[in-house]
Amino acid sequence: MVPPRDDRDAPEAQSTARTTVVIVTRNRAAELARTLTELRALRPSPAIVLLDNASDDDTAGTAEAFPDVEVVRLPRNLGAAARNLGVAMARTPYVAFSDDDSWWAADALPAAERLLDAHPRLALIAGRALVGADHREDPVNQRMASSPLGRLPGLPGPSVLGFLACAAIVRKEAYLEAGGFSPLFGVGGEEGLLSLDLAARGWRLCYVAEVRALLRCSVRLRRPVGGRRCDGWWWARSSGCGGRYGVVRPSPSACCVERRVTRGPC
Repeated sequence: MVPPRDDRDAPEAQSTARTTVVIVTRNRAAELARTLTELRALRPSPAIVLLDNASDDDTAGTAEAFPDVEVVRLPRNLGAAARNLGVAMARTPYVAFSDDDSWWAADALPAAERLLDAHPRLALIAGRALVGADHREDPVNQRMASSPLGRLPGLPGPSVLGFLACAAIVRKEAYLEAGGFSPLFGVGGEEGLLSLDLAARGWRLCYVAEVRALLRCSVRLRRPVGGRRCDGWWWARSSGCGGRYGVVRPSPSACCVERRVTRGPC
């Protein structure tokens, strides 16, 4: 449950967001314009860092037309690992990830900030992903809500070893300590390894349904075959939004980390 508001949450005390939104994009000018419009409407207004993965269209130019959006034109496509540069550039303690076709609900970032403030070993909040104009539940939400890892005392939601990057908010300190997203994955599957890296260092990850990310998935499928590590298993996803999942048994090392998360050292 999200902690109740206190005096620190008064408008005069919370005029500046303590979360930076980091976006990685490539050749998505049309989708990106909608996303940036929605993000800039949030109050308090978060800083936005956009990493352009060597687009050959006007994606970077589209972003640069938005005031206060910090745009980095990368000379080559770094895939999901480009987010690492965005996190390093952030001047806030927390970072929320968005895709070029997703954004956050109006109350999501303030709610996440209160949770991260209240739980200093919580590294990552896996938010609730709602797809399309009718806010359909992404199937991954139920997977995380029913995680067999259970709910550790004092945490605001079920423990998870996986998440959707575009519906995640991280503690900058923990993310950098774990090394961020691995460049080995390109785009797709990077969330699972980061989850294990965080858990191996004693950080906590949990699913919080009250923190909502809104997805308007591109007509061009971004991830025809991807990997999602949620609730202690790899869930192979058939599309970037609302896809179907199949179970793949995790490696022994992954099972060891799960035991550490739930019961202590292996």
